This record gives sequence, structure tokens and C-alpha cells, in this order.
Amino acid sequence: MARIVFIGAGSVEFTKNVLSDILTFPELGDSTLVLHDINAERLATAEAMAGWMVAKLGLGAKVEVHLDRRAAVDGADYVINEIAVGGYEATRVDFEIPRRYGLRQTIADTLGIGGIFRALRTIPVMVGLGNDLAELAPQSLLLNYTNPMAMIPRAVYQGTPFKNVFGLCHSVRDTQARLASLVGVPEEEVSYVTAGANHQAFVLKFEHRGRDLYPVLDEVIERDPELRRTVRVEMYRRFGYFPTESSEHGSEYLPWFLHHDDQVEHFRIPVEIYLRWSEENLDTYEETRRRLAAGEGVEIEPAMELASEVIHSIETGTRRVVHGNVRNNGLISNLPKDACVEVPCLVDRSGMRPTAIGEMPAQLAALNTTFLNVGDLTVRAALEGRRDHVYHAAMLDPNASATLTLKQIHDLVDEMIAAHGDLLPEGVR
Repeated sequence: MARIVFIGAGSVEFTKNVLSDILTFPELGDSTLVLHDINAERLATAEAMAGWMVAKLGLGAKVEVHLDRRAAVDGADYVINEIAVGGYEATRVDFEIPRRYGLRQTIADTLGIGGIFRALRTIPVMVGLGNDLAELAPQSLLLNYTNPMAMIPRAVYQGTPFKNVFGLCHSVRDTQARLASLVGVPEEEVSYVTAGANHQAFVLKFEHRGRDLYPVLDEVIERDPELRRTVRVEMYRRFGYFPTESSEHGSEYLPWFLHHDDQVEHFRIPVEIYLRWSEENLDTYEETRRRLAAGEGVEIEPAMELASEVIHSIETGTRRVVHGNVRNNGLISNLPKDACVEVPCLVDRSGMRPTAIGEMPAQLAALNTTFLNVGDLTVRAALEGRRDHVYHAAMLDPNASATLTLKQIHDLVDEMIAAHGDLLPEGVR
């Protein structure tokens, strides 16, 4: 049966969700589940949880645990990456230092100063993982969940011999479900084409039995003033296509919102909300540890996680369409070929096959290019050890450039590099 490896298995809540799916697919119940984390305590918690789940369901799945990454990935069929390099403390730095400069962020994991530095911390680890897979599991499939999604898979396929990497994110699926709900049409009856950069993709086709649903959406928005007070609806009205990212997250990839007090208030943008979520995640982890120690276990409830659906489709031949983040190479003809783009992928026993989209509307491609330029420079900074490209990425970031002077950006980058220290690539330090 399949050997499924979890890198960063100490992200216990996420690991629980994927395991709940895998273990409740009858065809995957005898898989070998391999857990890896560099934090021994969190790894032990993940081991206790996985063991409890397997026993509770009475399955034949085998659980392996490795602090050593190479031992974990040796012979892997599937590798699910969910790491957060530096953990909560690094995330806190990503908010606290920019805040002192007057720079607002909401999630800080995709673009902006926070996204740049999360990538710089993560890419050295991912390059190591890609090299390990090229040597020890060259036929495996790497399914990445770690943000920034437009940068992490790119660093693997551009910086290592391993190319079979796909990024997975819920934003497209959740957006499509939301749109169907808004227009009152069953989701399974709606035809979509959605593509672009991760967290800045757009719904290019939105139809029901050949009828364009965008005019119906316009009527819904016109009747609902609360919808009009969201960033994503504002972006839809200005650019003509509905974006896949939530309003709080999407606001920090753009120059028009977070720098302006009235826009933050009008669009109800929750500044620094990710810090609160991170603190809640710490509490959830401690509660999970307590429950396992008390023999209470955890809920086993299928979560429809994308990684588990991909694995199930490949193992069983069940056909699904999943949006994946892959090397562009002409899939979207008016975006850079080396960029990591998000497109529909057909998944079955032969693997994941991306769909060619062709040309995106010019205004969307222009906006995506601005987004992808920051990622390109950040990946170059990490792979080439070029500190100057960190400055360049930050200077070109839409939110930072709308808020700070060039000198402020330079000083902020220096302070961030000093704070994150050894977590960053040597050449950047």
C-alpha cells in the first residue's frame, strides 16, 4: 500500500484532518503513515494521535515516526508538506517589526514583508527536501500546503532536481462554493474556469447550463450593501472577475487598502488577525495533547482535504479535478513561463495533469505579474544567496511600496534579516 509521509506532522490539527480523510477511505486504510517533525514533543503528540485513530477505526495502517527527514522520505510514494519554519515566534516577528514602521498586515504569509520572509525561512528547508526526494524517492509526489504557495513549489522545481511538486490550497474550491451559494445554484451544476496566481486567481468562467451567472451575481451584490463592503467584491467590480482570496487576505497584496484608515474601516479589514489565529492554534494543540494523555482521543471526521483526495484518485483511478500550483510553462500564456500558477488539474491513476488556460484577461495578467514579480525576486534571493534581491522584492511589494519610503523599506529589511538570523539563507544573512 501507499507510503504517505507527513513533513511537519507536528502541525497536529492539520495532520488530524488529512489522516481523518485517508483513514476513512476504505482503499487507503492499510497505508503506511510516516510522521516527521523536528520538534520531538510535537512529533510524539502526532504519533499518539495517529496511533489512536488507527486503533479506534480498527485498521491495518502502519504508523512510523522519524525525527530524521531522510529516513522518513526514503521510498515515499506521497509527501505532504505542512512546515512552518520558525513557528509562532517567527510569525510574531513578521508582524511586530513591520508594525513599528507603520506597515499593516493581516495574514502575512503570502506576499508583503511577512510573505517574503516566510519564504526566505522556508526555501532552504524545501531545497533540502527536494534534494532528498530526488535521491531517495524520485517517483514520489510532493504535495505542498506551506505558504507562500507561489514561491515554495517554484523553489523546489527551480532549485532542485525534483520536479514532481504540486501546491494545494482551498481558496479556489471555497470561492466556487461561495459563488454558487450566492447565486442560489447547486455547486455541482455550475461550470467554472478558475486560474491565476495562488491567492490571486480569478473565476474566468461562471456558468449554469451555458448561462453566464455573473449578471445574477451582480444583482445579488446590488441588493446587499454588506457584500459591497468586502475587498473581494470591490476587486470584482473594478477588475471584472471574481477573485479567489478572502477579503482580509487579499487586501495585503494590493496598494489600495491597508495604508488608508478609511478603507480599513469601510471594508472591515481585520489587521493582524493571523496572530490571533496562531495563538488559538497553540491553545488547540495543548487541548489535543491533554485529550490524548487522558485517553479521550480526537474527532475522526472527514475534512475533504485536497491531499487525501489527490492520493485517493491516484491510488484508485477515481477522476477528480483539483486546482494545483505548478510551473506555468505556457499554461497561462501571458504570465511568465517559470512562474508558479494555479490551474485546474485532472487527477486519476496517471497522476495530476494541469489544464492549459491560454490567455487571461489583460488586466488580470497585469495584476498577477505584479504579484509574481515579488515572488520571483524572493526565490532568486534565496536560491542565489542575494541580499540585494530581498530589498528589490520588498520595494516592489504593492502594500509596502504604498506605505513606506525606499529608505524605510531598506531599514525594515535589515531589521527583519537581523531578527530572523540563522533561519535565513546564508547569502542573505
